[in-house]
Amino acid sequence: MNYTLHQLQVFLKVSEKQSITKAAEELFLTQPAVSIQLRNFQDQFSIPLTEVVGRKLYITDFGREIAEAAEKILDQVYAINYKSSSYEGNLSGRLKISIVSTGKYVMPYFLSNFIKGNEGVELLMDVTNKSKVVKALELNEVDFALVSVLPTHLKMDKIALMTNKLFLVGDMKRNFNSKNKNKIFKDLPLIYREQGSATRGAMEEFIRKNNLPTSKKIELTSNEAVKQAVIAGLGYSIMPLIGIKNELRNGDLQIIEVSGLPIITTWNLVWLQSKNLSPAANAFLAYVKEEKEDIIAEHFDWFENI
Repeated sequence: MNYTLHQLQVFLKVSEKQSITKAAEELFLTQPAVSIQLRNFQDQFSIPLTEVVGRKLYITDFGREIAEAAEKILDQVYAINYKSSSYEGNLSGRLKISIVSTGKYVMPYFLSNFIKGNEGVELLMDVTNKSKVVKALELNEVDFALVSVLPTHLKMDKIALMTNKLFLVGDMKRNFNSKNKNKIFKDLPLIYREQGSATRGAMEEFIRKNNLPTSKKIELTSNEAVKQAVIAGLGYSIMPLIGIKNELRNGDLQIIEVSGLPIITTWNLVWLQSKNLSPAANAFLAYVKEEKEDIIAEHFDWFENI
């Protein structure tokens, strides 16, 4: 056998995501590049590692065993690299963070200068919905998580980063002169995020608390999908302000003023109280505490003023 570390990385990511498309996105590769590496890796085994059923990719039992072995091999390689960096006096290690999908508009700004200033630190950031973020935290799979709704069943420490505001938004084809919640929600077809999304939870809680009538419901599985559907005139939704900056400035979306909105929560960086943080994780924590106000002032002043 003559497989490469790169092939191991590609196969491990494909096995985690069970999708060539998602693996390519996380590895910053094209889909054809991932497919080629996957095929070259598979060709070295007489037993299939993957199978396609109904156009969906699945990992075989043998493939899962190879993925486990690949993870162990890569962990050893990373350990060698980190030890080398440590001897050279550089901060090193893997920083694992899981963030809710709308957190992708926030977290990169709190990471950028830290990662640039510590080249020995490898960042692994998973972007998913709230349920999966909390699960990763619960299973001790990550150092930190970014959430706007704190899980109550876990003992955690946290740093409050910044406020999260959710408004009712729609396209520009209709004028709204009334702030009456009942009339607006009765007339508008609503677009929801998928089950497990914190944005969906906040939207449903607002509707329930105000006993609002709702029209036809549409469900989509990402904030970007909801945003594009709203721009296209498919419906309306309660969305985080953080993700619609450019669309508001370009006149693609409008905020619909409704009494009781915006919903205001807080973005929190959280970690388990029992977590034994690595030197890289402790250094990042110190960095965030020291720099967060400057980061907010530099990148999110527009947000605080709406």
